[in-house]
This record gives sequence, C-alpha cells and structure tokens, in this order.
Amino acid sequence: MTKALAAVLGTGQTHYVAKRHDVTMSGMCREAIDRAMSDADVTWDDIDAVVVGKAPDLFEGVMMPELFMADALGATGKPLIRVHTAGSVGGSTGVVAASLVQAGVHKRVLAVAWEKQSESNAMWALSIPVPFNMPVGAGAGGYFAPHVRSYIRRSGAPDHVGAMVAVKDRRNGSVNPYAHLKQPEITLESVQSSQMLWDPIRYDETCPSSDGACALVIGDEESARRVEDGGRKVAWVHATAMRTEPTTFAGRDQVNPQAGKDAAAALWSAAGITDPLAEIDVAEIYVPFSWFEPMWLENLGFVPEGQGWKLTAAGETERGGRLPVNPSGGVLSSNPIGASGLIRFAEAAMQVMGRAGDHQVADAKKAFGHAYGGGSQYFSMWVVGSERPETNGSRSA
Repeated sequence: MTKALAAVLGTGQTHYVAKRHDVTMSGMCREAIDRAMSDADVTWDDIDAVVVGKAPDLFEGVMMPELFMADALGATGKPLIRVHTAGSVGGSTGVVAASLVQAGVHKRVLAVAWEKQSESNAMWALSIPVPFNMPVGAGAGGYFAPHVRSYIRRSGAPDHVGAMVAVKDRRNGSVNPYAHLKQPEITLESVQSSQMLWDPIRYDETCPSSDGACALVIGDEESARRVEDGGRKVAWVHATAMRTEPTTFAGRDQVNPQAGKDAAAALWSAAGITDPLAEIDVAEIYVPFSWFEPMWLENLGFVPEGQGWKLTAAGETERGGRLPVNPSGGVLSSNPIGASGLIRFAEAAMQVMGRAGDHQVADAKKAFGHAYGGGSQYFSMWVVGSERPETNGSRSA
C-alpha cells in the first residue's frame, strides 16, 4: 500500500550509564526529547502526538509509567500512544510513529523510548512466575545461549567469531559519546579470557544493563522539505516492517525465526531492495550477545543461511567493510532495553543525515535499523535514506 512520505527530522539521546540516580524517568526522557526537538528545530506547538515505548514494566517496577509521565513527555492535551513489544519495543515505537505520519493522521510525531534498569532488576523481572506464561528462569542470557550453541553447531562457525564481534562493537562504542561501555583497548584475547557466563557466551560478549532514553521527531513531507530548505538533511523513511510469532510452538526455529525472515523480506520488497548486502550502506542490528550478529545477518537475508559468520570473520562488518554493522557500538555497548531498538533506528537515521560524528560511515545513503524482542518472536525494522524514496510514497509492510 502506497502511503504519504515521512522523514526523521531530528534525533536525541541521553548518555547511557549503569545508574542515573540524578534524574527521574521523566527527567531522563526529557533530556532525549529536548535534544531531539532541538535537532529538528521544532517546539511543542509543532508536535501533534507522542508515541512512547517501554519494555516490561517489571524491569523498573512501575506499572504503566506513561500515565504519570504524560505531562513531562509533552503529551498533555495530545494523543499519547504506548507501544510494547518486549525488547523490540524501541523499533516498534519508531514504526508506529512513522505510520501515523505516513497515514496522514499527524504532521509531526514525537517518539520516545527509555529504560531505567537501575530502579529494578531485569534478571529478577524475567524470572518471576507470571500466570499463563512460561518463566525464563535464568534471564535473557540463559534463554538465548542454547540458540547460540545451535547456531555454532549448524553453521560450523569457529569459536572466536563471537569475540570478534565484541571487539568490533566495543571499539566502535569507544568513539560514540553516548555509549555506556568504552573499551578502546579491548582485544580478542581479553574477550576470550573473560568469565564464561552462559556457555558459549562470555562476560565481554554480553550487553550491559543501562539507564537511558532516545527520542525522534518524525515529520511529513512538508516538514522535511522545510528542514532541507534550511540546509540540513533529513532521513527519509523508505520502508518499515513488523512481524510476530509465538514464543513456543512445534518445530519453531529460534536460530533463524520465521517472523524475522518474513519481516525482512517484506521490508526489502517495500523499499525496492533486491540485494541488501550491496544496497545497504550501514546496518544497526540488535545484537545483545555477540553471536547474534552472524545469526541475524542470515535471518535478515544479507547472506545465505550458514554464511553470516564468514562475513564477520572476514572483517566485512567493520566500519570500513562491505557492510558496517553497529558503528555506534550497538547493544553490546549500550542497552537501556526499552530504548535499544529506537537507538538502532536513530543511529541509522543519523548516518544518512551525516550527523553520526566520529562513528560516521562515509557516503552512507541507505541505512537499516533493526530490533528484536521477547524470545526472538517480535521483530521491527526500517530502511531510511538520505534521498527521497523513488516510489510514490514510503511503504509499510
């Protein structure tokens, strides 16, 4: 379905750290919001609606925080929509906000997502017995480690590939001013000698627990043209996609989930992309544990099944490689869970807007943002570009 055009006008992020004791959730979100609105050069009068994203409420121990935060989020007297798709929620928030503009419902929408994990404990929150739900019991790492082992066995990947991803992303994060973990001196040997947490995932191959927020201002074609006429770039939304599947069902492939494959196929089709490895200049992929880079490269259709680790091992996902993956440092460097997906979307937009600073990829014209959540059953993604889409309107799938 052809829709009206939408574009990212501005982005804003907080500095990601382990504990933000100096601000409330509202104050933390306003840091990101104020930066996004300044970047987009808009005021509250320009914002028609607010879309917020949040991971499970138990991650902070506050039920429906968007209710008491409505005023701080600038939503008083305006539509306020909350999105919740577990860890992919940041990406889904971006998709919903863009869709409201593409559908002509609103001219400018503020999207904001956050997590303040220091006010609770994600491991505990994932392990409590919730009625009618299967408990994870060991947190995200314990849940996903068997899938990593399956990937290694099925693909024949050598053991050091995960460590390579960790070294790349942490070094990338060291030049990102917002990143939580900055380890410019990290080495393959130091990662491989770090503590084993969930075999085969070691301490330096896993994401941190971060406090932080991210915000985007998404506007219609008229708003985007006004920004461009002022001499600044926008990130045109070329396509978006979301797909879901149940957590458990007979024959489910959690190494290469069907929902992820379907979402990616729909996204590439909607964006008019036939060879994503050749046509995407930079990818921000949700990689909370290092081995998910090669796994998702296959799931997303960048390479055939079983070949993802080879792209990583060849150095092609480095900033100067064929497909730079997570030049921002990715989830391995900063992980405020509810915001992590929107950070991927924001970083993709920053790349095509030429506003990524020291982690800018040269000549980035098309960028991919990705998020997954739950037990790898929620997927959200988008393609943004520096140029207006060639088709008559950007599309959702």
